[in-house]
Amino acid sequence: MKTEEYLQNADQGPQKRGLWWRVLLTAFLLYLLGLVILTFTGNPNLFPTIVMLGSFMFPAAYVSFFYERRHLSRLSLPTIALSFFYGGLLGVFAASILEPIFVQRLDIFTAFTIGFIEEFVKILGVLVIARRWGHDSELDGLILGAAAGMGFAALESTGYAFTAFLESGGSLSATVVVILMRGILSPLGHGTWTAILVGTMFRESKTGRFHLNLKVIGAYLTVVILHGLWDGLPGVIAFFTGSGLDVFISQSLVGVAGLIILWLRWREAVRLQMAESISTEAEKAIEDESILQ
Repeated sequence: MKTEEYLQNADQGPQKRGLWWRVLLTAFLLYLLGLVILTFTGNPNLFPTIVMLGSFMFPAAYVSFFYERRHLSRLSLPTIALSFFYGGLLGVFAASILEPIFVQRLDIFTAFTIGFIEEFVKILGVLVIARRWGHDSELDGLILGAAAGMGFAALESTGYAFTAFLESGGSLSATVVVILMRGILSPLGHGTWTAILVGTMFRESKTGRFHLNLKVIGAYLTVVILHGLWDGLPGVIAFFTGSGLDVFISQSLVGVAGLIILWLRWREAVRLQMAESISTEAEKAIEDESILQ
């Protein structure tokens, strides 16, 4: 099969299509059910469960989208889940330590400082789980990066939702708005940015070791810029247009730019993986032919 022919059918894979939206729909219905029960019973014990469910449903669906398209990848579900878990926990822990040290005031430059910190800490989980096995597949890196970034996004959204609840004097509606807004926007942010960086890291690795070269540095600076614009551009747009549409306009532009970069990286990763598969099959055929002779 030619590479271009494969690219046209690359999303079909061995799994049934639609896993990601079934995950999203199921989680969303359970989230609504939990809100209804909480509203009628007033049981505060339900609140943490509902916040966690709401914060994780979009990230889990995003990772499921990549999981069902992994048929050229060697990754297993437990490995992807570990990337989600470690990427989220280690990233949030490290960011909580580093950001108070390096972020002293809020301005346009703060957004890029936070970008430098968070885009670094999110890859810590991937480094932990990939340190003992070969990691030269860009496709593997994209999937693990998406999982790590979404683990970070889910836990970060949980924190923002709890903060909104406290600052609003216990308003459930304020919490729901934060959860849904951050959840809907999460595929445009953390998951996409970390996928771009980790995919490049895996592609540039040699003999099972990560290498810091200009392409990896370039990918890191790219996602830092995207992250910084995501946080800082709304203020700049609001200065010219007024508040209201500033967040929507700026984050839509940055989000689309990130998705385009990720899509190009995905197509490149598929081509590389397909070429490797063809090469491996050719080598095996030559070996089999030599044995028969």
